[in-house]
Order: sequence, then C-alpha cells, then structure tokens
Amino acid sequence: MDALIPVINKLQDIFNIIGTDTIQLPQIAVVGVQSSGKSSVLENLVGRDFLPRGTGIVTRRPLVLQLVHVDEKSGSDTVQENGITDEDFHQSLDVQQNRGNEYGKFLHTKDKIFRDFNEIKHEIQQETDRLGGTNKGICTDPIRLKIFSPNVLNLTLVDLPGIIKVPVGDQPDDIEQQVRDLILQYISNPNSIILALTPANVDFATSEALKMAKRVDPDGRRTLAVVTKLDLMDAGTDAIDVLCGRIIPVKLGIIGVINRSQLDINKSKNIRNAVKDEQEFLQRRYPSIASRNGTRYLAKTLNRLLMHHIRDCLPDLKSRVNVLTSQFQTLLMSYGEAVGDKSATLLQIITTFASEYCNTVEGTSKNIETTELCGGARICYIFHETFGRTLESVDPLGGLSDLDILTAIKNANGSRPSWFVPELSFELLVKRQIKRLEEPSLRCVELVHEELQRIVQHCDAQDIVRFPHLRDCLVEVITQLLRKRLPITNEMVSNLVAIELSYINTKHPDFTESNVVSEILMANLQLTHQEAGKRGKAIQISDEQMKQRMKESNSGKRLSSSVPSLDAALPVGNGVGGNFLGMKWGSSGDSDLHRNNSNAGKPPLPRDRDLQPTEGVSPYGSPARHSQGVNLLDIAMPVSRNLSAREKRDVDIIRRLINSYFLIVRKSIQDSVPKAVMHFLVNYVKNHLQSELVGQLYKHDQIDRLLTEADSVTQRREEASKMLKALHAASQVIGEIRDTHLW
Repeated sequence: MDALIPVINKLQDIFNIIGTDTIQLPQIAVVGVQSSGKSSVLENLVGRDFLPRGTGIVTRRPLVLQLVHVDEKSGSDTVQENGITDEDFHQSLDVQQNRGNEYGKFLHTKDKIFRDFNEIKHEIQQETDRLGGTNKGICTDPIRLKIFSPNVLNLTLVDLPGIIKVPVGDQPDDIEQQVRDLILQYISNPNSIILALTPANVDFATSEALKMAKRVDPDGRRTLAVVTKLDLMDAGTDAIDVLCGRIIPVKLGIIGVINRSQLDINKSKNIRNAVKDEQEFLQRRYPSIASRNGTRYLAKTLNRLLMHHIRDCLPDLKSRVNVLTSQFQTLLMSYGEAVGDKSATLLQIITTFASEYCNTVEGTSKNIETTELCGGARICYIFHETFGRTLESVDPLGGLSDLDILTAIKNANGSRPSWFVPELSFELLVKRQIKRLEEPSLRCVELVHEELQRIVQHCDAQDIVRFPHLRDCLVEVITQLLRKRLPITNEMVSNLVAIELSYINTKHPDFTESNVVSEILMANLQLTHQEAGKRGKAIQISDEQMKQRMKESNSGKRLSSSVPSLDAALPVGNGVGGNFLGMKWGSSGDSDLHRNNSNAGKPPLPRDRDLQPTEGVSPYGSPARHSQGVNLLDIAMPVSRNLSAREKRDVDIIRRLINSYFLIVRKSIQDSVPKAVMHFLVNYVKNHLQSELVGQLYKHDQIDRLLTEADSVTQRREEASKMLKALHAASQVIGEIRDTHLW
C-alpha cells in the first residue's frame, strides 16, 4: 500500500505543470502560530537543514514539499514496505555521511538539481522575496520543492505561513485575515490531513491551530495534533495530560516532539544528533509514552495516515479524473481544430451563419431562448402586440374639438348657408386623422429593423467567435443590407397611408352599410321633409319610402321615382344642390329650380333691421356690443362658445362619420403594414443574406485576414489541450494501481 504516496506525487507533478487546482490531491498541511516550530518539524522529517530561518514571519509563501524515498545504492525511487521499524529509521539517519543520493528540485527551475541544501535554502528565500517582497509581505503562490533522499519516508507536506496577530513592516493592516484565508484555502481541501502544531509552553486550550482545524474538520477525522518544544516547559510541569488526550482529545492522536533550539542551529547541530537527544529526553521525562512520541514516530504516523487517506480518496479521485477528461474533451472540440482549407472553411461558416440567421427568424433554430422573445417570435410580437395596441390606442377623434369641426363645416360651405353637412368637411377632417397612423407604422418598421440587427447576437457560433475579424465583417454586411432595405420599406409603409389619404371611399361596403350612415341618411330625409313643410310645400313621405330611398342611395342608384321628388321644395339659394354620401339633390327634370323665374319660391329680401343681431346676442352667440358707433363686422370669430342645436347636430354627424371611416382605415393599415414589412424587409433579407455574404466576404485577398483567430481562443485551446493531456496521464497513473495495492 506504500506505493500510493508515489502515485500521488506523480499526480502532483502532472498537475503542477499546468498550474491548476482542479484536482484536490491528498497532502499534509502544517498549521501553527508564528514561531511554533513548523519549520523545525519539517527539517526533522527531512533530516536536513534546508529552510530559511530568522525572526518574525519567515515562511511567507506556501511551500509544497514532496519527500521521495530513494535507494541509497542505486539512487532510484523505491517503494517502502509496510512495517518500518525503529532500526530502519536509525539506519537511514546513520547513512547521512553519504549524501550523494540526496538532492532537491524546484518546479520553477525546471530540471536543475540542487545537491547543496544551503543552496535550496537560498533559492527558497530568493523566490519568496521575488513575489512576496523583502519586507514581510505574504504571497499565495506556492513554491514547489521535491527532495529525494534515502533518509525520508514518502510524504507530501505543505508548510504554511504562521498565524500572526499584529502587522509588521510593510504588511497590510489585514495581514492576520490574509494569513487565515491562505491557511483555510489548503486545510479546507477534504483530501488533506491537518497537522496542527502547538508549543508545549502555551495552554493547549488556547491553540489557534486546533481552532482553525476544528472549523473545517469539526469531526476531527483528518486532524493530527503535534506538541512542540516539550523541553521548554516550566520546571515542575509536564505535558502528560495533553499528550494522553485528557485536556482536548484528538481522534488521530497527539504527538510530542522536541525541536532544535536557536543555539543548536547556531552551532550547526545536525539532525541525527538532535533526534537522538530527543529520544533520550522522552525516555527520561515520559518513559511510559516515549514510544508514541518523537520525530521518528511522527514520520511513521504521517506516512501511515497519508497512505490510508489516499486509499480512501482514490475512488473519488478516479471518478473526478474521468469526469474532467470528458468535460475538457468537449471543451477542446468546441474551440475547433486548426484551419486547414481556409476557402472551404470560410464558405462553410458563411453558409452556417446564414442558415442559423434564417432559422432564428423562422423559429426553427436549435438554440431556443427561454428567457426572452427573440427572432421571428419577437417580430410577431411587434406586429400583433406592440403595433396593434399602438394603433388601437389612437383616438379616432383625438385633437378634434367641437369648434374645430364646426369651423371646418362652415369653411366648406363658403359663402352659402346650407341645410346639410358638406362632404368636403368630412374628407378634410378624416384625412387629418388618418395621417396620424403614419408615425406608429414607421415605428413598427424601426422595431423590426432593430430586431433583425439583434438576431446576429443569437448566431454567434463558436466558429464565428474564433475569428473576430470575420464576425465584424458579418455584422457589417448585415447592417449594410438592413440599412439599404430600411428606406425602401419606410417608403412603402408611408405609401400605404398615402393611398388611404388619396381617396376617401364613401362607397366602401363597411362604411355605407354601417348603422351610423343609415341613421344620418334617415335624419337628413326627415330634415328635408320638415324644411319643405315650413315652406308650404310639404311632401308626404312614409317611413317605408324613406328606407327605400336610403337603400337605393346606398346601392348607388338614383332615388326611386315612386318617391315624390323633394327637389321642387328646395330653393337653390339655400345650397341644397350639394351631394353627400352618394345622394343627389336637385336633379329632377321637373324641378322648379330649373325655371327662368328667378324670384319664384324665394322669400322676400330682408330689410336693414333684419341684419341686426338679437337683443344682447351676437351672430355667433356671444354678447353683442351696444355702444354707439361699433361696426358689427369688426367683431372677431370667438375662440369658444356654446353650439346651437343645429350646430351640435352637424358636429355629431361629422364625429360619427369620422369615427366610422377611421376604424375602417385603421383596420386596413393594421393588416397591410406587417405584410409590407415582411415582404420588403424581413423576407428580402432572408432570401438574399447568403448571396450578399458570399459576394462581400468570399474574396481570396481577404480570406487570411478573416480567418485569423483571436489570441484568447488560441490560448484557451492550448490550456485545454494541456489539461486534457494531464488528465490522460493522471488516468494512466491511477490505472497502474492494482486493486491489491489498496489494502
């Protein structure tokens, strides 16, 4: 089972090459407060003095340390057997006289070999200062060191900065939080073993290392406590209760060790002698538990815990590698391969883009949005919701006051008074209202144009993203095509409104058959009957005859001869000879209006007093001026006034007619504008997009520039390719482990 640790070391080497933390590999994280003895413990495990020393915070970057046991004779990596004895460990320390097989390698120095451990210490210091600065600053980027030696057991450890409370030097005010966050980044890994160090001369219940370990490992399943500096406890005290777990129990155990003092370091006391002195101290002070403490026991315990931990993590690790391999294969395929035949590739991209654009308009695209309307669905919404509701919100009589309508009626009559509403006033006013439909119609064209431009964003396939120049050119060609079609479509839509304005069709079936027109015709016939009766020439017309006359008028026929003619009762001077809604008045051949007797049927001319207004009332219903010498002709038309019953009737007739005809025109515009937009803009773009793209872009002198990949895509492809190779190598390494090695 000891073969598992070299496997993890190989996996670390594989993933360190690409610098990724995607795979969380099992390792031992060393945690403790500043100057708690972390570096001394690591040096004791290695058996060499290779870590920087000094006052204050020394470890300012994480140090990922891989210990690889090698055969002392051949120098090759060896696999240790289970059940390493104390004699084996003593022998490994005794061979320190022959240092030929001990050396170190840094990841950042590639294949350079360091056989002098003082050089390793200097390289760690230099690399720390390079990124962390020279004035106590910390850095999260780890230094990766691998030490090959016959004096070590296979282990993977991470030396972390010590926990501090007060910033020094150029350290920021939140240096304590930065250090804690850095430590948590490593000990939060569920595949890591936490080595929590606490000095023996500090109350064990106040251990910061155990506090942080309990935060991420509340059950204590992966926490091993180490009590350092047992020889520095006050006289008369011991750590027997702490080491036996009577103060705070730790599931993986509590191991006591003794570090070299600063005096020992200054005198260059070697590790072998320090370990011997440690064993003598434990036998003298803690004889009952000496065999379960010390550096030798710590090394064997860490080796055993790491192997069992790797065994437990290996199935999940295999599964994780397989899942990531599949994901990165898909990712690499999405980036596409290097372009071979550029001409064929360009033509294929253009064809695919044009097809996807048309599919988005038609609603047959594979990438259907679920968060918002887009493409053809949005165009449909613009036609039937946005445009339709906008037209329905246009008031047929908006902006028309009663006085405006009355003024139009009087202006249409000119100098002749009239009994009936003139047709000209209706045409002028209804055209004014129909003109208001042009603006929302043009706005509909604009909205569709914007959506056609926006569809490009939904067609950004990976092949297009790879080539930024090609994408810019595709967008430019579509923009030009839409810009060319926009004025043509606007002109057509404006013409649709202009067509409605060019001819007011009062013979429109929906208009002449409306209840409004029927009521108005009935009212006009009755009024004619009444006015003729007042002249002494009343004509008896029954209701049936009136309805017959209205029917014939609506059908475009002359008034039936069975209905007595009203023309003889209508004097010419009153302007009854006008026509409205297809009814011809004064057309009878027997009419008295065609006789030469100019005074026949005419009322007597008014006298001078008849030109005077009614007492206190002006000709337009406003108070008259009674002051001497005021000319009534100088009185201006009032801005507003009360309408007479006759005027109210005329205004109401025009209002109802405008409303009826406007609704007919609005319905026609609501139907014809979307059709025009589809024909002149949407369908034209769909039918001509591919030919336009090929004509503008498929040119031999532009192919190389268009198919130049973005630097970001090239970089991501290379990263994905490296990661995929690493995953394949990791899968191969894991696959070399036989099931028998797991137990």
